[in-house]
Amino acid sequence: MNDPSVPSVPADRGAPPAVRILVTGGAGFIGSHYVRTLLTGGFPGCADVEVVVLDALTYAGTREALAPVAGDPRLRFVRGDVRVAADLDAAVPGCDAVVNFAAESHVDRSLRAAADFVTSNVLGAQQVFEAALRHGVRRVVQVSTDEVYGSIDEGSWTEDSPLEPNSPYAASKAAADLLARAYARTHGLDVSVTRGSNTYGPYHFPEKVIPLFLTRLLDGEPVPVYGDGRHVRDWLHVDDHCRGIQAVLEKGRPGEAYNLAGDCALSNLELTATLLAATGADASLVRHVPDPRGGAHDRRYSVDDTRARALGWRPRVPFDEGLAATVDWFRENRAWWEPLRARVESPSL
Repeated sequence: MNDPSVPSVPADRGAPPAVRILVTGGAGFIGSHYVRTLLTGGFPGCADVEVVVLDALTYAGTREALAPVAGDPRLRFVRGDVRVAADLDAAVPGCDAVVNFAAESHVDRSLRAAADFVTSNVLGAQQVFEAALRHGVRRVVQVSTDEVYGSIDEGSWTEDSPLEPNSPYAASKAAADLLARAYARTHGLDVSVTRGSNTYGPYHFPEKVIPLFLTRLLDGEPVPVYGDGRHVRDWLHVDDHCRGIQAVLEKGRPGEAYNLAGDCALSNLELTATLLAATGADASLVRHVPDPRGGAHDRRYSVDDTRARALGWRPRVPFDEGLAATVDWFRENRAWWEPLRARVESPSL
């Protein structure tokens, strides 16, 4: 006779299925850091995660960015384009969540080739949302940028501030943000948006200002400062950015956006001086050049991240420590970035 004081033990049904996350654009800068962090225990509670990476491997995406986790049996790589439904259908089935990093992201390129940004960033996001609905994905995060707000002279944007983008890149990301809201409201898609500040760290393609300057200064080459150099940006380490995305994935509300700030506002002149000191380079290497962006080069960015902090997130990497580690990484990983420099379009100096 069974003793009612002893709880019954259910039959062994095997281990619970792992959570499977699709990371689009997972061979890019922030996306690859997110994948590496997922698979190396960087996010609590994700030990059983499986990761599918979908990436078209355009000029800024590299398989080498995934090399540290390439042998992990929990990782599956699919080469494909988020604009192509069939490519998404090869990656989405069986996934519990999608984090959409896939995007064209360089403002200067968007001035010359806006169509690429519209198709990748707007159509691509829409196709991701459709595929999520088609395959019953439970959760989606759309990774965006603080540039969707435009420029702010003082104070900080909240997520309720109007979207006033000033470049084709920022406009394409704003459009994707609005599509995310629409899919949440109209289709009930559980999708949230993150809007991160300027991000830096390892594996950063050397066309953006910090890796561009680092790779040039490490080779004793001049660096371009646009205009008067007084444009102000907030700097967020890639690890903090990815932790914020994970917090939104786990706790964010459908249809809502979440700002992610780094608490480190620097003018481009201040940033350049810091990079000169970090590399031991001389100020004679600085060249002031005309700003090709004109009015599209926003004067100041600043976001209020109160909503993300309410989820338990905050930036943890001090800029001086994060930058020192980034400089060391670029010093030690020439084999990664030197072949990429041929793909970089930068001002003639």
